[in-house]
Amino acid sequence: MATAAIFSSLRRRRSPCLDAFLAPVDLTDVALVQTLVSVSTELVSCFSGKALFFQRKNSRSLIRKIEVFVVLLEYLRDSGDGSALSSTAIVCFKELYLLLYRSKILLDYCAQSSKLWLLLQNHSISGHFHDLNQEISTLLDVFPLDDVELSEDVREQIDLMKKQSRNARLFIDKDEEALRVRFFSLLDEFENGRIPIPAELRLFFVEGLGIKDAKSCRAEIEFLEEQIVNHEGDIEPTASVLNGFVAIARYCRFLLYGFEENEVELKIGNQKKLRKGLITREIAETFITIPKDFCCPILLDLMRDPVIISTGQTYDRSSISRWMEEGHCTCPKTGQMLMNTRLVPNRALRNLIVQWCIAHGIPYDPPENTDSSVEAFAAAMPSKAAIEANRATSTLLIHQLANGSQGAKTVAARGIRLLAKTGKENRAFIAEAGAIPHLCELLSSTNSVAQENSVTAMLNLSIYDKNKSRIMDEKGCLGSIVEVLRFGLTTEARENAAATLFSLSAVHDYKKRIADEEGAVEALAVLLRVGTPRGKKDAVTALFNLSTHTENCMRMIEAGAVAALVGALGNEGVAEEAAGALALIVRQPIGAKAVGGEEMAVAGLIGMMRCGTPRGKENAVAALLELCRGGGTAATEKVLKAPALAGLLQSLLFTGTKRARRKAASLARVFQRCENYPLHFGGLGAGYAFGGNSASNRDPSFVSEVSVSISVPVL
Repeated sequence: MATAAIFSSLRRRRSPCLDAFLAPVDLTDVALVQTLVSVSTELVSCFSGKALFFQRKNSRSLIRKIEVFVVLLEYLRDSGDGSALSSTAIVCFKELYLLLYRSKILLDYCAQSSKLWLLLQNHSISGHFHDLNQEISTLLDVFPLDDVELSEDVREQIDLMKKQSRNARLFIDKDEEALRVRFFSLLDEFENGRIPIPAELRLFFVEGLGIKDAKSCRAEIEFLEEQIVNHEGDIEPTASVLNGFVAIARYCRFLLYGFEENEVELKIGNQKKLRKGLITREIAETFITIPKDFCCPILLDLMRDPVIISTGQTYDRSSISRWMEEGHCTCPKTGQMLMNTRLVPNRALRNLIVQWCIAHGIPYDPPENTDSSVEAFAAAMPSKAAIEANRATSTLLIHQLANGSQGAKTVAARGIRLLAKTGKENRAFIAEAGAIPHLCELLSSTNSVAQENSVTAMLNLSIYDKNKSRIMDEKGCLGSIVEVLRFGLTTEARENAAATLFSLSAVHDYKKRIADEEGAVEALAVLLRVGTPRGKKDAVTALFNLSTHTENCMRMIEAGAVAALVGALGNEGVAEEAAGALALIVRQPIGAKAVGGEEMAVAGLIGMMRCGTPRGKENAVAALLELCRGGGTAATEKVLKAPALAGLLQSLLFTGTKRARRKAASLARVFQRCENYPLHFGGLGAGYAFGGNSASNRDPSFVSEVSVSISVPVL
């Protein structure tokens, strides 16, 4: 915990909070000296023989100073003088403890960070070493050497270090600075539309940075991408510039290091990408259930940084920011148009999440400063250099998809998957360059890694609207996606195939084609019944889209989708969409008959009215209304006999959303006309009349809605 806090402070170039350090406040003089001996000795042993690639001179200078402190501390411990330290000396030693830990964090940072990142942060990190040197100088100026009995050689070493620290200047290695300048010049070349020749890039990456293979280059890229995700406004370079460097590194990864990779490494790479987002979900599935309000509606995962958008819905900042960056201008949950793109931190919810995580022992690291994240994300839009480098990369990848070996095609598919993950520009020129036909061929691969990456690449490409037609027009492509959905070699592949169908079904003209594709609806229904939480979400959203096309009703009934949707009403994560799909299906007589024939349909919808979200309650009461209208007397009687329905309707009439009140009023009118109404609904009529017509209780907009719903069917 301390390490994370100090490291976080270091990244942001702010002074670390003292609470981040475990200062030895309760130790005796002897124990304090012994602790300092242990800490400093361990620090020297860890780094004295370690040759850092960058910051070598600064790190060696720091280690040498710590070695002198080791000599001083060991002398005090062995001579017994550590038991009679003055109060000033004790304060200095406690400060030394903190200084040693800051040194450890900085040295670890240099040892564990990527080379490209250290190069970009060369000035800043050199400044950190200089700051530590200044702190050592101040500490030695304050330390009461005259109060401590020291041997002559120890005192000489301390005096020499004191003099060196006082005279030290900020040191920036000339060779490292030349490399940094060269890296920026490469960025400028891409910015100006000139692709550097391979020899230039090899000289920089292989000879200059010592990046010898694809695995090392991929690690560099992933580290830089992590910095973009965690980027804050006071970090240089900006996120937009970092995007350009990532694009150049990705281009060089394929240009310089080829396409043959160990297949096991590819699987590990895919799992690493998934692992981060799945950790909290695994905790939820294995040990405890995460409260629904703590989960992001997009990722279905514990929110790290909840924010409120203009529609009043709360999402995790990273997921809703990505949604907006992809060009969407509607609320993912409600479908309402966004009035603006402002993200307001939901601090109350975040505090509740933190408390819940602490109570259940779940790691949670909320960002310390999120107010600037929106601006930082906006600044991360791709620069011209990034676009040009990504365009060059896509050319290499598509060439391998067309002409490479099976292994090279797998690597290329993964590359396209990652390249198409963000940015409509990337998705556009990848498709324009002809990637879709080759990805389509790879969908039928017997290699699970190749199939998973190709279908996920197809999903990412389909997010861009113009690519939807390219995918649907490609001969056999829709059928291949459905085949992956039905018989995919991995769970991830099947889920992403469902998500691809959901993306394609956003176009109305494609909904009928998708539903008519052999096995498509059946496979979605199976995934909705037995899939993972994410798979069920993908399946139910796809089925919801398909249900909006009136001609798909019979197909969904025959394929078992209605039964699957009814079963999904009891699943909190997908109940809202399931109720919405059923509300659309029951608008047709054949659909009403099918839903009415499901034993648990009415009970499930009643349960949604009781415990669902506001949108879920709307969908549930709408489904019951249409079921009564289209299902005949038997269906109406079945709904009428449902326990507690009268009270739930009464509640919706007063507290529901505008649409829910309209539907509830219409449903109440249906029951008023039913001959068995007095038997089952007792006093609802009086209550409804009072609630709807009392001058002291009614809402003007509510009255107008009821009047409309009485005379004209509410659609």
